[in-house]
Amino acid sequence: MATPSQTIPIWQVDAFTERAFGGNPAAICLLDSAVDGEWMQQVAAEMNLAETAFVVPSDAKDSFDLRWFTPTTEVDLCGHATLAATHVLIEQRRVEANCPIRFQTRSGELVCQQIGSKIALDFPATAANESLDPVVIDECQSALGITATFAARTKFDILLVVDDPQTVRELKPNFMALANIVTRGIIVTARGDEQGIDFISRFFAPQSGINEDPVTGSAHCCLAPYWYACLGRDRLVGYQASSRGGMVYTELRGDRVQLSGNAVTVMEGRLWTTP
Repeated sequence: MATPSQTIPIWQVDAFTERAFGGNPAAICLLDSAVDGEWMQQVAAEMNLAETAFVVPSDAKDSFDLRWFTPTTEVDLCGHATLAATHVLIEQRRVEANCPIRFQTRSGELVCQQIGSKIALDFPATAANESLDPVVIDECQSALGITATFAARTKFDILLVVDDPQTVRELKPNFMALANIVTRGIIVTARGDEQGIDFISRFFAPQSGINEDPVTGSAHCCLAPYWYACLGRDRLVGYQASSRGGMVYTELRGDRVQLSGNAVTVMEGRLWTTP
């Protein structure tokens, strides 16, 4: 057991929201140096949130190593936990506000920056351009109780498009059936029907230990290019219609997507266990 001087700070932050208890919660752990991945996974399981992120300073100014874990596995890309990590670094004055922050990750370098009241994340676009086996499409539709007008795969997820946004809001998936489909997660989306919202979505990932992710930044790396092709505008606003709900502001920039949103710290604590 750690002594008081050895404890490790950890924060819980709600991302892609302007209010506490909205958006998507993430735990952010700031470390002085790299630690064992097994310990990180144990902490993520203990926190039992969609993602726990671990931030370690690197040699360059305003540069950090960043890793993300669900309660059951390490993932290659996570938007809301990256937003939350940026928020904590700024709030704790580990970096200067409004200066670019560079994260070294399993998905390459990600640059994040506070711009006005929001935090902007520069992520790789992950277009849904891989064909999907008709058998898998049928399995998805059956588990979700929908008929998709478009279905394809990204490098991470399956994208399903439906005509009616109310269908997205009212989805009641069969999570046991979804868990048998080989993918990180499944995105269901429709064109928005409310002023100021271009598209809505929900994200299901029982395969990754998360039945429904409240707000999924990385899913918008797929949604932004898809809805750009449909609507012809590179700046779009997405609403993820989970029970917590959250807004993601997107801008397509070639093969990159800028995701912007707000974050709120709801808890600060100390880990009394060390690697």
